Formats: sequence, C-alpha cells, structure tokens
Amino acid sequence: MLGFLVRLLPFWVREPLLILVGSVFGVRIMYLAHRDGEWVAAAIGLVFLVFTAVRVHTVARALRARRAPAPAAEVAPAAAAPAAPAVAVAAEKEPNAWGQAVAAVAVFAALGAALWLGPHLLPSDDDGASRAVSCAGGEDEELPGAYRKTPRAVTGDELCNALNRPDLAQLLGTPAETATAVSGTSNTAPLTDGKVAQPEAEVQFDTYTVNVSVTYNELSIAQYVKLMEYGEETDVRTLSVLGRPAVLASGHTMKIEINLGGGGSGGPVEQGPPARTLSVALDAKDRGGYCDITVWSTSGALPDDSALLDIAEKVLPTIPDRTV
Repeated sequence: MLGFLVRLLPFWVREPLLILVGSVFGVRIMYLAHRDGEWVAAAIGLVFLVFTAVRVHTVARALRARRAPAPAAEVAPAAAAPAAPAVAVAAEKEPNAWGQAVAAVAVFAALGAALWLGPHLLPSDDDGASRAVSCAGGEDEELPGAYRKTPRAVTGDELCNALNRPDLAQLLGTPAETATAVSGTSNTAPLTDGKVAQPEAEVQFDTYTVNVSVTYNELSIAQYVKLMEYGEETDVRTLSVLGRPAVLASGHTMKIEINLGGGGSGGPVEQGPPARTLSVALDAKDRGGYCDITVWSTSGALPDDSALLDIAEKVLPTIPDRTV
C-alpha cells in the first residue's frame, strides 16, 4: 500500500524523497552495524545506500535530459505541400522541478523533526522514570492481631508503595535499571509469638535489592547499638538521619535452598552475600521502634553509605504519618 502511494507522487517529489529516506536510513544502519559488529545489519544498510545511489543516478540523468535542447523539427519545402493556416499551439507549462524537490525535502524534514522532538516536548506522566512493576493492592488483606494492638503500624502494602519510588534506582547509583520485582508483607517479628508488628517491603533490581522493614517494639537505637557489640555486625557507625538517632552496620543475608521436586526438604541454611543496613529510630526521642533499610547484591558488591542515607531521607517522610 505504501509503495503504491509513493508511485502516485510526481517524479520530482518522489525521487528526492526516496533519496533522503534511503541515505538517512542507510547511514544510520551502517553506523549501528559498525558499533555493534552486526554484519547482517551492515548488509541491509548497504542495500539502502545502493538503492539511494541508483535514485541519484536517475535524477541526474533526468536533469541532463531537461537541460539538453530539443532537436529542431524538419520542415518540408513550401512547394511540396499546399499552404495551410498557421496554428498557434500554447505549450503546456511544466511544473518547476526544483521547487517540487525542495518542497518534498521540507515536508520530510518537518515530519522527521516532529518525530524526533515529540518525546522531548510532550509531558511525561512519570517525569522520565518508569516502574517495571507495581505493588499489589492489599486492601482485603487480613492483618495479624499485632497490627490492631499497634494503631500506628504501617502495612506492608503501604511500605511497598513508599519504597517503590521512580527514582530508587538513581538513588542506588544505577539509574538505567528498572525494578524487576516488588513485594510488601504485613509480618510480625520473629520470636515474639506474633505480638510485635513488623511490616516489610522489598524491591529488586538487576544489581541491588533493597529491603525496608519497620519493627514496632520497645527497643531503642541506643539499646540496639549495645546489642551489636555482642553480635556479628561489623563496621558499625552511629549517626543522625532526619533528626533521629540511627546506626549503620554490616552483616550477611541468609541463603536458604528449598527443594520443590520432593525427596527432601532442601539444603541447609547458609550464609548469603554481605549486606549493609541503616537502622533509624521512629522518633527523635528514640522511645522505641526502628526502621531498617538494607541493601545487598548477589555479586557481593555494595553501594556507598550515602546511597542508604539518600534512600532513608526520601522514603521515611513518605511512610504514612501514623508511623512517626
């Protein structure tokens, strides 16, 4: 259909248009083929350039034909034919070939500029950042009893929405990545017989995984730091985040293998990759309860502590106010 419409165009519109399209596509494909080492793409780009060269040759030959003077018509002797009245023939005025060519190029250039600048000029719904996945709604989720006894407790779904920010990958130092998986659960803290609410949320990227949990117990950051002295945490550093006491510490995740094929319960619990955790008190007076922000990667690499601080300063204020 497109080829039929192109053939309907006048010669001096169609040919310059085909030359422009062929040269642009040919050069672009050849450049990409050279950059990526794709010889098939290079062959396709060569076809475009050969096609363009043929069209250029056709236009050049047509221009030479138009400029060449027309051969003089042979005139029969006056005596060989009877006299005839002179007839004035008005020559049809031919369209301006160069004007048509310039108009075709201008139209194509305008269309190309519109396609090129359109995405930059039109407003974006997500300010240039995209989310690969979104948090599942948990409105119908039945919360454990600990959440009813702790009216200020945030749910896992609310925590997931606070963590799954469009700029989270940029805060981690990997702005080109998008989230591959997100989750939010309304758990209770282990070894508390389900009496302490501990919601958590997690966002996974190709490079890093970020986990945020909030524990609504009476343990203060000051007490937490003392417990770290007896634990395996390393590189402990106390600081203040958003005017609240906080502590940075390093540890290891746990690696658990689950056999889904039957014939066994899976492998033993092993030590996973290293992780870096920032724990922040729920209030400036450090009266109990804290939020953990943990980052790790399967490769073992960790971002700078500044990334954890940036995440805390962005995420904590967006958690519903009743948690503060």
